[in-house]
Amino acid sequence: MGAWYVYIVRCVDDSLYTGVAKNIAARLAQHNAGTGAKYTRARGPVVLVYQEPALDHGTALRKEHVIKQLSPAAKRALIKAGTAQDAQVPHEPMIRAMT
Repeated sequence: MGAWYVYIVRCVDDSLYTGVAKNIAARLAQHNAGTGAKYTRARGPVVLVYQEPALDHGTALRKEHVIKQLSPAAKRALIKAGTAQDAQVPHEPMIRAMT
């Protein structure tokens, strides 16, 4: 199946875009060719500034959602720290069993 990744790219206007992909190099090429996400089409070229592996697609999507909820300052702290754990970003929401 292969690993999934959550990634953040910095756009030419200094904004940040967060996404998920199995092949980050190919996805970056799409963003920079104008065939990636609509958001990055008018803001290219983009540069990869953060990546984090995920166990599967669902986990990657959940991590992406958590990162997208962060403020721009918190996203920049995450990028600077290099890992979600170092930046104190939760990896997975707590799930409690119903009793």
